[in-house]
Amino acid sequence: MGAGAEGPVREPEQIGSRDLTTWPTRLGRLLVTAGAELGRRLPWVGRLYGWSTANVAFVVFAGLALGVAVALTRAAAEVYQAVTDHNGISTIDQPVLDAAVGQRTPRLDEAVTWFTDIGGPVGMPVLVAVVVGLLALRWRTWLPVVVTVVAAAGSLLMTIATKGLAARARPPVALAVPPYESSPSFPSGHTLNATVLTAVVVYLLLLRSTATWHRVLAVLAGLVFVVAMGLSRVFLGHHWLTDVVAGWALGLAWALAVITAHRLFLTLRPRDEGRGADPRPG
Repeated sequence: MGAGAEGPVREPEQIGSRDLTTWPTRLGRLLVTAGAELGRRLPWVGRLYGWSTANVAFVVFAGLALGVAVALTRAAAEVYQAVTDHNGISTIDQPVLDAAVGQRTPRLDEAVTWFTDIGGPVGMPVLVAVVVGLLALRWRTWLPVVVTVVAAAGSLLMTIATKGLAARARPPVALAVPPYESSPSFPSGHTLNATVLTAVVVYLLLLRSTATWHRVLAVLAGLVFVVAMGLSRVFLGHHWLTDVVAGWALGLAWALAVITAHRLFLTLRPRDEGRGADPRPG
């Protein structure tokens, strides 16, 4: 998955002292075994695209995980609709929005609008593309690009699938700060996509961080950004709080699936490089 001007670059396999190719749980070891078996049973994929067993396992697992993720988002939308029809958790939405409206000032509205645009359909892709591009050039590997593209594609598909099914109306225009938005409200696309892409970028940074304080700073910065992005949507009246909570939950689930797929790639890769026959069950 990595190559540069000076030949293949081997991606790191640890975050601090945590070996990403070690799977201490039975479920993890089962996943590794299944991934290796898929690579053996789909040799034509490797021959067709020039992929190794590890690459085949990464793509297959990511594809299966995406299918599950989309199904879960649709199920979440249906459950959400049933709950809100009976005045369930959505009863917290209006009080939270009213509290946000009470904190607004012209200058604060402008600042939050500027910030939320970073997580929009233009701002977030541009920001992530710049960061990931710099990482790829610095590390001389396609790893950041491949992982991010897979994560972004799944995030977009999840957003589209769920919005179309839930079709929830946004907060009243009278309570929103312009520019107004008209697409379905559930889930918050800004929040979901920001959660996925930020989590993946933080993960990539952790792979190359050698100092503990670097890792702590990266995680805290990512967490603050994602939380602030979600809350900005509520503050501006562009989404209900439950839309944002759903975006956080669905985005984190998909990001973890992509990270797991990459760990599976790292675990199976030694087989292709003749370093051993076992997937380090740990």
